[in-house]
Amino acid sequence: MKNMSTIDKSNNSLPNRDGGERVLLLGDEAIALGAIHAGLSGVYAYPGTPSTEITEFIQGNAIAKERGLHSRWCTNEKTAMEAALGMSYAGKRALVCMKHVGMNVCADAFVNSAITGVKGGLIVLAADDPSMHSSQNEQDSRFYAKFALVPCLEPSNQQEAYDMMAYGFELSERLGEPIVMRIVTRLAHSRAAVKVAAPVAEKPLSPATDAWVLLPGIARKKYVALLEKQVDMLQASEGSPFNQVETSASKRGIVACGIAYNYVKEAVGSEANLVKVSQYPLPEAKIKALAAQCDELLVIEDGQPVVEEMVKGLLGAGYPVKGRLTGDLPRTGELTPDSVAKALGKATGAAFAPAKNLAARPPQLCQGCGHRDVYAALNEVLADYPEHRVFGDIGCYTLGALPPFQSLSSCVDMGASITMAKGAADAGLFPAVAVIGDSTFTHSGMTGLLDAVNDKSNIAVVISDNLTTGMTGGQDSAGTNKFEAICLGLGVEPEHVRVVVPLPKNMPEITRVIREEIAYNGVSVIIPRRECIQTFKRHAKQKQTLPPSSL
Repeated sequence: MKNMSTIDKSNNSLPNRDGGERVLLLGDEAIALGAIHAGLSGVYAYPGTPSTEITEFIQGNAIAKERGLHSRWCTNEKTAMEAALGMSYAGKRALVCMKHVGMNVCADAFVNSAITGVKGGLIVLAADDPSMHSSQNEQDSRFYAKFALVPCLEPSNQQEAYDMMAYGFELSERLGEPIVMRIVTRLAHSRAAVKVAAPVAEKPLSPATDAWVLLPGIARKKYVALLEKQVDMLQASEGSPFNQVETSASKRGIVACGIAYNYVKEAVGSEANLVKVSQYPLPEAKIKALAAQCDELLVIEDGQPVVEEMVKGLLGAGYPVKGRLTGDLPRTGELTPDSVAKALGKATGAAFAPAKNLAARPPQLCQGCGHRDVYAALNEVLADYPEHRVFGDIGCYTLGALPPFQSLSSCVDMGASITMAKGAADAGLFPAVAVIGDSTFTHSGMTGLLDAVNDKSNIAVVISDNLTTGMTGGQDSAGTNKFEAICLGLGVEPEHVRVVVPLPKNMPEITRVIREEIAYNGVSVIIPRRECIQTFKRHAKQKQTLPPSSL
């Protein structure tokens, strides 16, 4: 790979990739490699589909290992955001990654980082999940960038995802603000050939000299400074190489955002009269110029109608703006080439007919999974309590809500099981049981358990410990081998912290322990502990392939 020049900050140009190597990469991998090549010093993240592969790629990358780049998983997205901000304070480039709902967890630190500003370049990567392939909502992270008043990058393909890392770090340092980069599942998990360039060196240690102290008197001044930067942010967007204009004779103008640009080009090719938007704030001058040439605008964006609403406000009520809000595009779910072609009045190919005479196959817990034994034991014991409720949480064990177990009454967000069980117990519900996984417990369950202990709530908490973060592929779990100590430290009575091994042969013991702890009027914690069957298989296979001297 040949040397690459850094970004020219004066004209927002892209790095020179002439003669660079082409590599087949997932969108997530392109982001990770782009960050490493741009002088990254640390990635901070909590695993969450579709963002997980970014951190995993960095963990396995030779350059990252040689340089000793930080890449250990964080306890949750808030700690990740704060640690990345600390690295930025020290003058080095940091990347923080999460799925879209993780933005809710880190929102306090993220929004305030726009007020403190940054020193080393800081990119906040949010991977959105239209159609909820593995998520509980379809929220759009572009709202967070707008809310915090910081720029947002939205690549339309893997090459842009790679290029935007160097560009984004430079933009972050030039503006002194964090940059949001928003991708969607379809980009994160699809592959394309990406032309890359040689890596640049990390930034030297150079801690900030100004105080990042958000006392009200200081914060008010910094907020005014943030508002004054909005002009610079808009100018950067208007001149961005990622915001492009294409012209044709068509009287229907198109505003195509991020990945939607590809669907538009597939449907109409060079016939489009459009503005491609991949950097925010919205390039208002380009949009107004397009509107002046056209009778109407169709806004095509994957996610919620963020840009559609902004364009309506920009052009006024008298100008026809169409999109998801008008029904020209589906209101929910991710876009497809067919849905975009239909909105553009183009014929679409024959749709695949659903197969006949096939029963639906909902996802199930793996055969041999310890969570199965936990639910079997719970169902047996709780059959004696017709008014019982089991409050679930986010993880592969959420599948306990489905047949054959149908054990769970709720699953709302990370950590909600314990606090919902507490609230239900406060209301008089008995028995109130919480089921939470090991990684989710350290992510956001510990504070709820402390509330329950302080109130002496009558709940039974099951921390189903499979020694890993199972749902996202077996990443390290922050609390492994620490759960008894954590629960004792939070104030749970030692005699009511019980550990069992979830195996069919142990069912009499497990059911006895559950009955005893439900009968206890207070907070009890049951920890069924057995390694995830998938990581167990991988570890066993690795041991078989190791030479005897390494075992």
